Amino acid sequence: MYPIRFENLYYEKIWGGRDLESFRDNLPKGNIGESWDIACHPNGTGIVANGKFKGIRFDELIKEYGTSIVGTKVSLEKLPLLVKLINSREKLSVQVHPGDEYAAKYEGDYGKTEAWYVVDAKPDATLIVGTKNCTKKEFEAAIKSGEVEKYLNKIDVKKGDCFLINSGLIHAICEGVIIAEIQQNSDVTYRVYDYGRPREIHVEKALDVTNFELQCENLKGEEVAFDGYKKSLLCKNEYFGIEKLIIEKSLKDSSDVDKFDILTCVDGEGIIEGNGYSEKIKMGDSYLVPVALGNYEIKGKLTVLKSYPVV
Repeated sequence: MYPIRFENLYYEKIWGGRDLESFRDNLPKGNIGESWDIACHPNGTGIVANGKFKGIRFDELIKEYGTSIVGTKVSLEKLPLLVKLINSREKLSVQVHPGDEYAAKYEGDYGKTEAWYVVDAKPDATLIVGTKNCTKKEFEAAIKSGEVEKYLNKIDVKKGDCFLINSGLIHAICEGVIIAEIQQNSDVTYRVYDYGRPREIHVEKALDVTNFELQCENLKGEEVAFDGYKKSLLCKNEYFGIEKLIIEKSLKDSSDVDKFDILTCVDGEGIIEGNGYSEKIKMGDSYLVPVALGNYEIKGKLTVLKSYPVV
């Protein structure tokens, strides 16, 4: 086994941009809003881009190699996580995601809790995370009157900020950011407000699932220094954990038989080395660490998010 990289699945969006070109040379034409980089979902399934599995679809890889790819405690029927990059030239719609029970009942999918890591941000970039000073009744009235924005918790953001977006939390990505998004493997979104753009709004479902008690939290984690790197746990919930690894020289690690890991480089560059392989990793790249990989080492000067399903 070796660290597996997938072809980037690009999606054009009306709010998308071209900022991924600052570290990628394979962008198609148009306003690219999303790149699905570790994905095995009906709306987008990755194809292996490197090594002996090159050209194989992710679902076929799991079908053939099973637990040696995803782990002994991870479902072989549906991958639990999806990792993407998001680039916004304009505001995204104000939206909310359902939890598991509601999504299963009405959408036949997982719920969607996600985390945002700000890979890059233009000056004065902002995000909307949560609501402020309103009840459900007041927010519903504001949707009808077009005054939603006064109740949105808009915050200034910079490179390196990280936010947990629980299901039920109103949120929106605004202009001028690149976000690494680690999320449940779901594509269910309810739009609450879309700045007058002529797209479908899902007010009833959105209000059903919104939790007005949820608050914005910038995830930092306690940083611990080791020889050659620093490590912090940004978050760990019932769905996923995310560790931030600031590698100054090298980091030695090994795969986990229970579950796969995902390595997403958010700054710098380096190499992942192990028995019989050496893979370059640079800003914007994500690699799947299959459970059969064993020991490996990351060398270079880079910052990596290590994400994994909680089993």
